[in-house]
Amino acid sequence: MNEWVHLDTGDVPGGGKSLALMQRGREFSIVVGTIELMNSTRGHSEEALASLTCARLSDRPAPRVLIGGLGMGFTLRAALRGLGPDARVVVAELVPAVAAWARGPLASVFEGCLDDPRVELRELDVNRLIQSEPAGWDAVLLDVDNGPEGLMRRANDRLYDEWGLKRAQWALKPGGTLGVWSGTPDRKFKARLQRLGFTVDEVRLPASGSSGPRHVIWLATPP
Repeated sequence: MNEWVHLDTGDVPGGGKSLALMQRGREFSIVVGTIELMNSTRGHSEEALASLTCARLSDRPAPRVLIGGLGMGFTLRAALRGLGPDARVVVAELVPAVAAWARGPLASVFEGCLDDPRVELRELDVNRLIQSEPAGWDAVLLDVDNGPEGLMRRANDRLYDEWGLKRAQWALKPGGTLGVWSGTPDRKFKARLQRLGFTVDEVRLPASGSSGPRHVIWLATPP
C-alpha cells in the first residue's frame, strides 16, 4: 500500500483552520487535521444530492442552479449530467486553494467539467449569492462544511440556521428545491426546515454506493 503524500495546504478564509490535499497512488483526499472531508473514491452521496435535485427540474426551461461548495466536483458533474444544454450552474467556493486544485492536481478527477459552458465558478461565500437576488434560483444545493454541524468555520452555521433557511426560501423560485448534504444525521436541522414550512424528503445512503459511512441528503421545498 502506498503511503499518503501531502501535496498542498489551503487556508480557510475566516476559519482559522487549513485544508490539506493528500495523494496515495490515484486516490486523493482532502482533510482537516485528522478528519477526512472528502475522498476521490467516495462521492456517491454528493452525486445523489445533484441527481435527485435535477430530477425535480426536468420540466423547467433553462433552470438556474446554485451549488455551494466545489469539493472534488462530484455534485457539479452529476448536475451537468442531469441538466439540459440551456441550464446554468453557478458554483461558489470559498477556499481559493480548492478552486486551484480543481485545475491542478485534481484535474483528472474533475474531468474538465469546469470548462463546460454552462458552468461559472465564483470564489466567494455562497451566502452572498443566496442573498443577491429574490427568486433567482430553481435549486440551491449546499455541501458546505460537512453539513449543518460544521467543522471548519463558524460563519458557515448561518447557512443552516433559521435566518439562513429563510434567505434560501427568498432566493428560490416558486416550487424550487433546497438540497442539503450532511455527513451525519441531524434531527434538529430537519425539524427546523419543517418548522419553517418546508416539505422535506430525507434520504440516507452510503458514501461509495454500496458501503462506507451513511450520509444524509435533505430535499426541501418551501411553502
